[in-house]
Amino acid sequence: MKKEHEVKPEKTPEKTKVLILGGTGEMGQWFTHFFGERGYEVTVWGKGGKVEIARKMGVPFATDLDSEISGSDIVIVSVPINVTEETIAETAPKMKAGSLLMDFTSTKVKPVEAMKKFARPDVEVLGTHPMFGPTIPSLRGQTVILVPVEGRSEKWFPVIRELFEEGGAHVEVTTAAEHDRLVSVVQGLTHFAYIGIGTTINRLDFDVRKSRKFVSPVYDIMLDFVGRILGQNPYLYALIQMENPSVIEVHDAFLAECKHLSEMVREHDEEGFVRKMKAASLKYGDTSHALRRSDKLINSRIVEYETILNSIGKICGFYHVYSGKTHVGLLEKVKPDEVLLSKLVSKGTSPHIKNKYIRLKLENLHLLSETELREWRKENLEHPVRDIAVLIPAGAKPEVILGAICTNEHLAVCEISDIYEGIRVTDADEKKRLAVTYRITIFGDCDADGIEKEITELLCGLGCRIREKNLPQRE
Repeated sequence: MKKEHEVKPEKTPEKTKVLILGGTGEMGQWFTHFFGERGYEVTVWGKGGKVEIARKMGVPFATDLDSEISGSDIVIVSVPINVTEETIAETAPKMKAGSLLMDFTSTKVKPVEAMKKFARPDVEVLGTHPMFGPTIPSLRGQTVILVPVEGRSEKWFPVIRELFEEGGAHVEVTTAAEHDRLVSVVQGLTHFAYIGIGTTINRLDFDVRKSRKFVSPVYDIMLDFVGRILGQNPYLYALIQMENPSVIEVHDAFLAECKHLSEMVREHDEEGFVRKMKAASLKYGDTSHALRRSDKLINSRIVEYETILNSIGKICGFYHVYSGKTHVGLLEKVKPDEVLLSKLVSKGTSPHIKNKYIRLKLENLHLLSETELREWRKENLEHPVRDIAVLIPAGAKPEVILGAICTNEHLAVCEISDIYEGIRVTDADEKKRLAVTYRITIFGDCDADGIEKEITELLCGLGCRIREKNLPQRE
């Protein structure tokens, strides 16, 4: 029987369901984590049926794809460009009213047209292009391009825009045609030039590793960008070049300019070459701003390298950008392209690998700041704990003395573990002295006995008296 005034439990609001087609790919995995961390219920699907990847991410794999499509609030198409339209055509008609269809493709005209054509009128569509790769750690500072469709994006467009902006992204809104025209230079020309430099180096049978010994900062950075492109999925970069129709016009212009400049060099046409550069400079705009920004990039690399060099013989920490692991140890040696660490022992590490050496490639590393290094040591090392019991001077405040102790950089934690009155140092004392026990937690990579001695000497210097065993205990 239902009791009078019984309160019905509130219904738990359902999470927004997101289905990512291509969710087992690199970008799909990145956005699986992105949406999942923000409270969305994510399901993935991939043509290869890689259920183990979904399991590793802790999300379901869509075994009944049609059912997942019809039950999802947001369906994201994150598949290769050349099968995007086909995937949209198969997916869009199965979506429920009020849901949203998005694509994460590098071109926009064809995918947006396909979404408008195959999605029912009561299904919204939103062209989306994340202008970054799956190796970035977070959305902060990245650009996301959104292509809303008039009359088909009213409900979901502000939701998705806010989601990306709250994640720290810069959101740029444009049309599909403008997107493809701009991206034909932003990606089409840039990738084409870098890939062309890479293939030219290959044609020349040029020793890149040896050339770095004669490196200038600009050349070094340029090589890194070329290597960055060459080291990624070549099929993706081929499709970026081939699937955007605006790219061919850009290629023709670039090849014509390369040919013209080469002719000037062959003819020793110095004035013509100079005129070309000056004209391009005027069209480019604020070259002084570009110089300052590139100087900042170059100088940051130099400063970090000098900081690493000056840290030889000290405990350092390096975050490996691609593996996500942090390596901490005594910096033994620094070369132009690598560092050698004698690795510290973390909690749970077997003692027999205490002096393990590890070599790390510099280009993959981020040097931890002093604060970051301190936090790593605090969380990952075994720390000895020592108690130092003292009688503090009359009128002294235990907390002020604690503050002085805490200035020691070798302490992970310092605190007052016990404090009470009731101790006379001599019979002549008119007042009983405060007895305080300071508990210090010493970093596990430090000499615990030596640090305890330092703190004891500091306390004595502040007028404290170390409690002897024969002193009376609390009354």
